[in-house]
Amino acid sequence: MYEIQNFIKIYEKSFIENWDLPALTEYPTGHTLSYGDLAYHIALTHLFFESIGLKPGDKVVVCGKDSIAWVMAYMATVTYGAVIVPVLSDFNPVDITHIINHSEAELVFISETVWEHIEPEALLRVKAVIGLESKNVLHESAGVEVMRHMRLLKRRFNRRYPDGFSSNDVRYIDRDNSELAEINYTSGTTGFSKGVMLTGENLAGNVCFGISSELHFRSSRALAFLPLAHAYGCAFDMLTPLAVGSHITLLCKTPSPRVLLKALSEVRPNLVICVPLILEKIYKNQILPMISKGTMRWTLAVPFLDSLIYSKIRKKLIDAFGGEFEEVIVGGAPLNHEVEEFLYKIKFPFTVGYGMTECGPLISYSPWRKFVPGSSGKVLGRMEARILSPDPENVPGEICVRGTNVMKGYYKNPEATELVLSDDGWLKTGDMGTQSRDNVLFLRGRSKTMILSGSGQNIYPEEIEAKLNNMPFVAESLVVERDGRLVALVYPDYEATDRLGVTGDDLQSAMENVRKELNKLVAPYERIAKIILVPNEFEKTPKRSIKRFLYTH
Repeated sequence: MYEIQNFIKIYEKSFIENWDLPALTEYPTGHTLSYGDLAYHIALTHLFFESIGLKPGDKVVVCGKDSIAWVMAYMATVTYGAVIVPVLSDFNPVDITHIINHSEAELVFISETVWEHIEPEALLRVKAVIGLESKNVLHESAGVEVMRHMRLLKRRFNRRYPDGFSSNDVRYIDRDNSELAEINYTSGTTGFSKGVMLTGENLAGNVCFGISSELHFRSSRALAFLPLAHAYGCAFDMLTPLAVGSHITLLCKTPSPRVLLKALSEVRPNLVICVPLILEKIYKNQILPMISKGTMRWTLAVPFLDSLIYSKIRKKLIDAFGGEFEEVIVGGAPLNHEVEEFLYKIKFPFTVGYGMTECGPLISYSPWRKFVPGSSGKVLGRMEARILSPDPENVPGEICVRGTNVMKGYYKNPEATELVLSDDGWLKTGDMGTQSRDNVLFLRGRSKTMILSGSGQNIYPEEIEAKLNNMPFVAESLVVERDGRLVALVYPDYEATDRLGVTGDDLQSAMENVRKELNKLVAPYERIAKIILVPNEFEKTPKRSIKRFLYTH
């Protein structure tokens, strides 16, 4: 069982011990800060907080793309004892304004490109708005004199540290782990987001698990390309590596496959944290066409030759991810079963974890050598899970969890909290699954998306969609119920149709073939009655999950 340390003191210790090591680098510029540099900027920010009268427990919003400035704002806030409110910059301006007001933020760090679309007079409690990259004062409320405090900051800092700022000066607030540390507004697929209250204990639960698992280690290399405002990227691309002295390279560009593969080859990370979409795209666009060719299909049927080809594909994949990683951890959404089966068959070092923002985020994980295909790993040592089912091993039921990582509740929303959190600490996840006797979880889908067939069978649309998304000419899909029948909404893969000259009636005919092929692969009660083509990509959350609620009525 891993020990839980004080969340803030973890970083006090790490910054002192790793003072001269590189902490953060921006890709592709190469701009780098050491742990000592980071501690210096945090101390400067703490003095600024003091100057404007910010108190421990006050709320601070950070909103912008991943950058060194974003990490500094986050770390300065939590080590001061204030409450950080990370906001995805992809939220629309109305939602960003609502979150700033709902969280009762006193201070906002925001990218100027996002700020352009915010109405300053709509902000209720905010003392000051600071440009995340420029450090310019973008807005201040009457009587706070933020600009004056900003001008005098360096002079005051030199007066406080006349001999210069050194590792001996790193002293962070004594704040109990039970105190609120973060409010994370979920990018929910079922409507407007709720503010998840995470304590120091919740965050330390994730970080201390990461430390004990040696996912990151001193001087290891990490490439952060998931949004740090999201719990998954925050915990394992930022908080855990900074706790142990890793060197984090922040991908300050949109992670298109081309950009990402170039960065991976240059950084050569020791661990890769990613969402399923990345592996699924590589499989569909590069591996599937290669292994589907006639001669290759024949070759793969020959026992000795198949292992030879699989080892070559594995090496190619490992090299594409930088060649020096221990494993690829997939999380944030379920991995397509066909992709998972193939990766397992070729012995690619990957594992699938399970979590949610409400657990900051981790619930279950197994190292890749112990990974059970189709599972989401083993429930963490400081967490417990139970399935609301008469036969938890075989009949799916809602997954409930309890333990160190479980949130305090939803901010200023006791009704929503009561719906998911029991008095004795059990959290209803909203996910359906089964659980083996040795605590391994197997996910089936969301309880909210489950469709009950006319004959009483439980249908999990995500499982049908996973098969459909691997079919020709399908970019993405949603399976919904219409008039008692299952219908698939499909956004076509226009890149493939253009390449092969498939248009209009041909595409309709191709989709009918896709429907017939799909129906051979699913249970009789899961068969699709009709495919409806949609002209545009499905609307998504910033985490790239489809907003199902927009299409189910």
